[in-house]
Amino acid sequence: MDLRLGPGSQRSALSHRRGENSSARWSRAGTPGAPSRLRVEMNDLISGGSIVNAEAVWDHVTMADRELAFKAGDVIKVLDASNKDWWWGQIDEEEGWFPASFVRVEPHPPQPQTKQVFYINPIATPRFQNTTSKLWVNQEDGGAEPAEGTSEVQNGHLDPTNDCLCLGSPLQNRDQMRANVINEIMSTERHYIKHLKDICEGYLRQCRKRVDMFNDDQLKVIFGNIEDIYRFQMGFVRDLEKQYNTEEPHLSEIGPCFLEHQDGFWIYSEYCNNHLDACMELSKLMRDGRYQHFFEACRLLQQMIDIAIDGFLLTPVQKICKYPLQLAELLKYTAQEHSDYRYVAAALAVMRNVTQQINERKRRLENIDKIAQWQASVLDWEGDDILDRSSELIYTGELSWIYQPYGRSQQRVFFLFDHQLVLCKKDLIRRDILYYKGRIDMDRYEVRDTIDGRDEDFNVSVKNAFKLCNKDSEEIHIFLAKKPEEKIRWLRAFAEERKMVQEDEKIGFEISEYQKRQAAMTVRKVTKQKGVNRCTPPSYPPPQDPLSVGQYEVTEDMAQGEVFEFSQSKRGQAPFWQNFSRLAPFKK
Repeated sequence: MDLRLGPGSQRSALSHRRGENSSARWSRAGTPGAPSRLRVEMNDLISGGSIVNAEAVWDHVTMADRELAFKAGDVIKVLDASNKDWWWGQIDEEEGWFPASFVRVEPHPPQPQTKQVFYINPIATPRFQNTTSKLWVNQEDGGAEPAEGTSEVQNGHLDPTNDCLCLGSPLQNRDQMRANVINEIMSTERHYIKHLKDICEGYLRQCRKRVDMFNDDQLKVIFGNIEDIYRFQMGFVRDLEKQYNTEEPHLSEIGPCFLEHQDGFWIYSEYCNNHLDACMELSKLMRDGRYQHFFEACRLLQQMIDIAIDGFLLTPVQKICKYPLQLAELLKYTAQEHSDYRYVAAALAVMRNVTQQINERKRRLENIDKIAQWQASVLDWEGDDILDRSSELIYTGELSWIYQPYGRSQQRVFFLFDHQLVLCKKDLIRRDILYYKGRIDMDRYEVRDTIDGRDEDFNVSVKNAFKLCNKDSEEIHIFLAKKPEEKIRWLRAFAEERKMVQEDEKIGFEISEYQKRQAAMTVRKVTKQKGVNRCTPPSYPPPQDPLSVGQYEVTEDMAQGEVFEFSQSKRGQAPFWQNFSRLAPFKK
């Protein structure tokens, strides 16, 4: 059984262009991926120098290093199709494995003379008869007799877009297709609940009994919040069953169920973010034969299908990514006048946002090692680690800073993370060295824009300034940017920081203690090398550029001698800052 995201393949539809040679024949396949003869033919084409392209029909979210990530519509160059489930392909310069059931195949020979079109549907099931895939084959001799059955139009239907006769099932009407999609959704949900039950009762419950083999931290890493997901899915499926019309499935209204439970789907974020750590922990345990025998005994006792535990633990990751694909298919066969149409459309938007945010959180966790390395490169660090509260660098740059009234302006380098703003000072001689000078808790401060002119709080004239004001006291910090555009970028970055914090609180995103320990181990390995790799933490994508230059004017009557503004250093940039500027989220 293929647990990868995708409907699998059980049958294929065969067609050919009328009047052309159809000597090549393909048999129907009962296994996932493309039919075996098609795979053999594809590999022959590849070895013969043909370019075989596959069009992605579904998004593929990767969880392993050697997997190839892509989105629906991407074109993948197939380099090896010998395996029925997983093919090796290339997008641009990146190569990796991808599931065959995610793509439709379209090989192109180098110099085709007479083209013959076969439509092979490697991802079709009896529920999705109308989905087809194109295979262009080079035919040297073109005047052959039509294949058997091409004159029997009643056995198939014409494809109006390419004048092609598609043999197989008759074209189903929209209601029947919608019923097929609904049935597919209900069937996969019931099977998914069975998988979750097997994980919780077959594996997790048995592991808890063996305190001599597992501690609580290990179980938390391996299984994450799988029990929360199981409870949520049972409630979700109960509501789906209430909306399911068994007599006329096409009349079912399941869109509202997704909208009512939309907040609950965020629990998948924690599980997906933890999945890589779970795989690493399992890999370490499996080096001991006792654990291999134990997990296999759990599987047999629960009467689960013959799949390793890591395959079962992958199913929630696949499931959350599959919802947008199923809803998109459902929307395609839902008429606009159908009572469920607007709910399905809204549910599709919601689930796409969920998967997008989960991918974003995963990207952030992949970068925490670099944040820890950056902190290790800052001298005289004091207090908590960055990762204790933050997981993303949002913006960075140099500003002039005044902390108290009548205080002098100081030039500092500021790093805005979620929850905190870190202040650093460059070394006077080695400009690539930073010294820690403090931090500001962004949860306790609010940002206020400041107009150019004399500031009442500090009794000085300022330009391109903004303030951070403590919500609980009268403490105020004032910052001065070099240009108006830079000030606008900072203001937008602060707004983005608050938005990120709110979203993280909504879905419960946080860095686990296990992930922090892994990052610390990476830092120790780096510091053992000669010197310290000084780098900036990976950055959050920048807000849009501010208004164009020329839309900001400085009043002529402002006394320049009384104006505090950013003074640009005449010293050339060190290699660290050159690398830094390339990694910074906003272009200067």
